[in-house]
Amino acid sequence: MEPPNFSAHWPAWIMVLPLVGALLAFTVPRYKSLIGLITAIGVLLLGVALTQQVLAEGPQRYAIGGWRAPLGIEFYVDGLSALMLLLAALVGVFTSLYGAAYFGSKENPHYAHERAYFWPLWLFLWAALNGLFLTADIFNAYVTLELIGLASVGLVGLSGQAAALGAAMRYLLVSLLGSLFYLLGVGLLYAGYHTVDMVSLGQAIQAGPLPRAALTLMGVGLLLKTALFPLHFWLPPAHADAPTPVSSILSALVVKATFYLLLRLWFIVFPDATTAAAANLLGLLGAFAILWGSIQALQTQRLKLLVAYSTVAQLGYLFLVFPLTQETATAFTAWSGGLYHALAHGLAKGGMFLAAGTVLYALQHDRIQDLNGISQHLPVTLFAFGLAGVSLMGLPPSGGFLAKWSLLTAAIASHQWGWAFIIVLGGLLASGYVFRVLARAFAQVPSTANYRPVPWFMEWSALLLALMAVALGLIAQTPLTLIGIGAPVPDKELLL
Repeated sequence: MEPPNFSAHWPAWIMVLPLVGALLAFTVPRYKSLIGLITAIGVLLLGVALTQQVLAEGPQRYAIGGWRAPLGIEFYVDGLSALMLLLAALVGVFTSLYGAAYFGSKENPHYAHERAYFWPLWLFLWAALNGLFLTADIFNAYVTLELIGLASVGLVGLSGQAAALGAAMRYLLVSLLGSLFYLLGVGLLYAGYHTVDMVSLGQAIQAGPLPRAALTLMGVGLLLKTALFPLHFWLPPAHADAPTPVSSILSALVVKATFYLLLRLWFIVFPDATTAAAANLLGLLGAFAILWGSIQALQTQRLKLLVAYSTVAQLGYLFLVFPLTQETATAFTAWSGGLYHALAHGLAKGGMFLAAGTVLYALQHDRIQDLNGISQHLPVTLFAFGLAGVSLMGLPPSGGFLAKWSLLTAAIASHQWGWAFIIVLGGLLASGYVFRVLARAFAQVPSTANYRPVPWFMEWSALLLALMAVALGLIAQTPLTLIGIGAPVPDKELLL
């Protein structure tokens, strides 16, 4: 009798474990923080193991119950999936550590309602995110999108305060509308091709009115959920008014999930139905997002709102992947740069939101004009904010530098000078809003503010995420190898 092969079931366990954790946290609330932390560590270990498996053996397929598509549900794990699962695991662990201290602090008695529901909702959201990163068909992707949206709305409105509830209601309407557009596209494809499997659809779809209509519907729905300019109106208040651990999760992971699905559709399901004009339109919207989000971040008066507008701007870089992959010679460089940016931004923005939230926790406000001299009281927090800013600005040796350098190289090599200009300008604007905060924080003036004691878990969780974002620039070989596994672009030569 052969021993059971546990590694064969890792794709299932990485989705089931947080779901079980969510149920336990809800039914045994006394130990919810402990359950959440154990679950987070378990998911991280599974994510690392699955990533190593993909690096060693290549893309993995897993049929639930042994039933292959189209009859059953099938998971698919390539380099892109493994990268997103690992990002979710890393951000998830440190956000969970932060959340345990944040919601467990006796300094915040009004957080009792939030404490009761944060862990079940967060772990449920994590399970749905992992399900999206694993699914190989467009209908199950819709199911996970709905679950992600509902859990996210609950988390945004967790505090019950008026601003948070208003942001949650806007988020709910956007989420439902985006899902409706996406589902209409799924219906069109199933009516025309009688399958929802991504690979089967990609082999069957040719250029024509039906696939283009489906792509338009699904694309608009996903762009709305990703908050790409000008559909970004719901994101800043949702991210700024949510509890700090929730802000980190939303910015680092949730908006990346819908972008991930758009990549799958564009390169796997609709490779023969996309056009250069559509790719350039997405790039143009991304460029406007970089400019508009950065300008708003330079003007806003609240720290968490500044970080939220920075998310609008940084998401714009991801959409430069579409026009930059049109040229065969530079496609893999652009693909690698875009995905490396998703990874680096997820870690940096997770750390930056945790740092901003720590400032809010300590001062009980986040007014930028009143942050003079806070580095004297919160040195670790401000160091974390600054390191995260280094990656967002694209300064060496950070992961953000490698990502933006790859995108810039692809733009220059393919003579797409407009995108190159936007990449450079975006970095300069990012330096403006990051140094705007740091200049006040490190000002040598006496601070008269009353500081609430900050649990060390909160400060160090932010710092470790920011450090990882910077370290990505020093350990690039393994992530770039992972990105290349199963990459749906030709000529896998990196131009650096």
